[in-house]
Amino acid sequence: MAKWGEGDPRWIVEERADAKNVNNWHWTEKNATSWSQTKIKELLENLEIQEGPFKCVVTEIKSVEGEAVVNNRKARLIFFYEWVIKCSWKGSRGDGDLVKGKFDVLNLSDEYTDINDIDINVSIDDEKIKDAWDVKEFMRHSGTVKVREQLAKYLQQLKEQYSEGLILPTKNSSTNTSAKKTTNEYKNEINKPIVSSDSDVGIKIPCQRVSSTEFFKCEACELYSVLTDQGKSSMFTRSKAILEAEKGGKFALFDGNVQGEFTDLVLNEKIVMKWRFQSWPDAHYSTVSIYLKQKDDGTELQLTQTGVPKEDYERTVDGWKNYYWRPIMQAFGFGAGIYG
Repeated sequence: MAKWGEGDPRWIVEERADAKNVNNWHWTEKNATSWSQTKIKELLENLEIQEGPFKCVVTEIKSVEGEAVVNNRKARLIFFYEWVIKCSWKGSRGDGDLVKGKFDVLNLSDEYTDINDIDINVSIDDEKIKDAWDVKEFMRHSGTVKVREQLAKYLQQLKEQYSEGLILPTKNSSTNTSAKKTTNEYKNEINKPIVSSDSDVGIKIPCQRVSSTEFFKCEACELYSVLTDQGKSSMFTRSKAILEAEKGGKFALFDGNVQGEFTDLVLNEKIVMKWRFQSWPDAHYSTVSIYLKQKDDGTELQLTQTGVPKEDYERTVDGWKNYYWRPIMQAFGFGAGIYG
């Protein structure tokens, strides 16, 4: 695979328009994270929702956490994004008391093809204020509709702006024609998976979410160490492990069949990774979030994994049980059965 901005000498041919990335074969990647955070804040900040006597406004974008990446492979665009958004709002009914609250967008990701499937939780700070319940219900119904509309605009602009420049010209085509075609096609494809074929300009991999909760008879610090220490990982995987437990650090387990990168680490509490099977399409990563909760008699582990290709869902679910949790319990004595 060619490196960013370089032509790989193994792929050099004589006839090409750009002297790199022959026939758009190699992966080209754009990181849209920073742009997305700015755009989401721009679309939501000071957003007003008004109907009849009710009026609400988004007062603060407290956090926009996640990532967005756009890839090109053989003239096909692949969009990966996942966001958790937290905001504050205020509102009232007519001249009534001011009601304040919060709303969280929990799952804005490429896993969902319909913007209406995006979960938005609305809450109020003080339920005792007059009209608080009515204002909250207005925000929960009309407010979430407006927020989803703004998020749909973000997705449209993401796909329009980041499609340009990723489809490179071939010898008999021009950059402008290719970019125009891509933009127009994506205007109508925001919430619809693109069917893969040789003539497609984009592809969306159908994905699912994996969630599980496990219990280990050990301290949270012990389990965290097993999951982040290279030597201990080699013990339960029974294979060579490469593991750099730091933000941005790489890992490769099971002789490279599982690989990825650490994106967030909180000592003894949280591990977040970009995670993939080697057999997945190049550059496709799921996001794995592991939370450790210390209990009186052990540690509860909660796992959430988004972006798992649908065809590999069962394999992934079984893999966590048979190649992670069960071997860890056996190798380190963390299983409930051992403790009676």
